[in-house]
Amino acid sequence: MEERTLTRKDLRRCWRAWMMHNLSSMSFERLESFGFCLSMLPVAKKLYPDAAQRTEMLRRHASFYNTEPQIGAIVNGMALGLEEKKANGEPIDGETINTLKVGLMGPIAGIGDSMIPGMLIPILLSIGMALAAGGNILGPLFYTAAWLAIIIPGSWFLFLKGYKMGSGSVEILVSSKSTRLREALSLLGVFVMGGVAASYVKLGTGMEFITKDGVNIHVQQMLDGIFPQLLPLVVVLGTWYLMAKRGVSPVKAMVLLLILAALGVSTGLFAG
Repeated sequence: MEERTLTRKDLRRCWRAWMMHNLSSMSFERLESFGFCLSMLPVAKKLYPDAAQRTEMLRRHASFYNTEPQIGAIVNGMALGLEEKKANGEPIDGETINTLKVGLMGPIAGIGDSMIPGMLIPILLSIGMALAAGGNILGPLFYTAAWLAIIIPGSWFLFLKGYKMGSGSVEILVSSKSTRLREALSLLGVFVMGGVAASYVKLGTGMEFITKDGVNIHVQQMLDGIFPQLLPLVVVLGTWYLMAKRGVSPVKAMVLLLILAALGVSTGLFAG
């Protein structure tokens, strides 16, 4: 049987298909499955000239799948490496490949969610927001350039690592050490989000009271003396509660905050 070897160009096409389309066809039944299947499509005919085998491969990779896409590129590389070995006659069956995907998508999602949306994105956004203060165009440009500069080579490296080393390349991600790593990254993400909230969420009240003795009491000054930045903290925790505990979508939460802000400013309850 003629050896079927994937070239670097083949690998790049598969990686690019995953990175550009991993979330393009989402449903509660499949989630990222069709994105994963699409990442195997560029080499399907090369690995499996027989139509029946090729159909079996694509059906295998159209089953339910969900993980963090950027770090999860390592799983695509592993699956591609196993498919290449299977196509060349090594004793690897389709169920083995599926079991590997299902077993890895959860732990890698835990690592990826802690690193990417939990740490990297808040850090980049906080820097971009600081640069964008006052309308500076460098803010969004920095975020876009920094994100692409980190994610593109990082995901490509992980994809190749998975392809070349197989299951051994992710041992560190699914070992007992990964639990402590996830906890550390999650804690760092909490600190970053706390700093972003404290720096950029601004809210004060314009309420005033005059006592019987004629003393004018500014509620905001009183709150600052007891608990500085209390109102921004209430807004952040309230929004988190609605989204995390009550299932309110981000769009609905933003609309609710906009309505509350308009009502508060028009009545004099809120002040900048």
